[in-house]
Amino acid sequence: MFNFDYRNPTHIVFGKDRLAEIDKLVPQQARVLVLYGGGSVKKFGTLDAVTKALGNRHVVEFGGIEANPRYETLMKAAVIAKAEHIDFLLAVGGGSVMDGTKFVALATHFEGDTATLLWNGTAAVDSSKILPLATVATLPATGSEMNAFAVVSHPKGKFGVHHPQCYPQFSVLDPSLTFTLPKIQVANGVVDAFVHVCEQYVTYAADARIQDRFAEGILQTLIEVGAVTVANPEDYDARANLVWAATNALNGLIGTGVPQDWATHMIGHELTARFGIDHAQTLAIVMPSLWQVCREQKRTKLLQYGERVWHITEGSEDERIDAAISKTREFFESLGIKTRLRDYDAAKADINDIIAALEAHHMTKLGEHQTITPAVSRQILELAW
Repeated sequence: MFNFDYRNPTHIVFGKDRLAEIDKLVPQQARVLVLYGGGSVKKFGTLDAVTKALGNRHVVEFGGIEANPRYETLMKAAVIAKAEHIDFLLAVGGGSVMDGTKFVALATHFEGDTATLLWNGTAAVDSSKILPLATVATLPATGSEMNAFAVVSHPKGKFGVHHPQCYPQFSVLDPSLTFTLPKIQVANGVVDAFVHVCEQYVTYAADARIQDRFAEGILQTLIEVGAVTVANPEDYDARANLVWAATNALNGLIGTGVPQDWATHMIGHELTARFGIDHAQTLAIVMPSLWQVCREQKRTKLLQYGERVWHITEGSEDERIDAAISKTREFFESLGIKTRLRDYDAAKADINDIIAALEAHHMTKLGEHQTITPAVSRQILELAW
């Protein structure tokens, strides 16, 4: 196991009918900017419940944050936050809203070109000027409610942002708030959480037994509840397990002391940018093929994954690896998520554009060994087609 530091300061408020407790969690004199995405939080009453809980505080609303939050949109929110002397941000929505809110927290009082935060990192940010934030999660998928990471879309590409002060101070996780989600969004959430775990687990052995067992437990839970919660959205227990699994998939715990991959995400981001394919769907396209191409360096963990998660114990090593990859693809497909590029009207010739984008964004040494070059990425995409 590698050396590591682990800290997660987010206060989780989990369960039914918890929104009213926001009143006790947000400072009484706070000037609050409530950020959200489309109209669903208005349509189903979540936004009204949140603003009611905020009581007599000065509250400003900002809606319209996109599924892949755009830099230009987030900067509009930052301008409002500064003009209104906002001192607390509250994200009400899914991962994109939460990610976008983190960027607004960084950008509102940043002195300089805020776009540079996307490609130069956040080292230049004055920590004393980062706005505190919290979340009300309405979509189980990204784990953004309990981590300090965000992904922001810019005309130059999709960029990851991180700062330790971007952990939400608290996150309200009420599974019943997710009952009205379209089935495809729930299925996307299951896949997103599943791949988050695999990016931290299916790498190479580091004798991190606790992390491995936690990861395997999350994967098994997602397999158990995935199809159930897609088909029966008001099955509270199934949805509650999905919500908590998605949070634990990316709150940092299973990634401590172990090698991590993230190549599937990097390649997937380019598919979203080029074709507009949902983020989770790009992951379902890329990961099974990446595992096939990179099976030698992942051999030990693929065999462990096959045995412990899918109970595959018979056959040669290569047969067991093939079975594990097939089971994974079948699981995604069982949720209604297609796993081939051609299922999304992508032509094989379009792979050239994806490789060019990876090169332009310096994604030329990906994976836990940094051995996924553009040539290897091409192999992965051609196999995924």
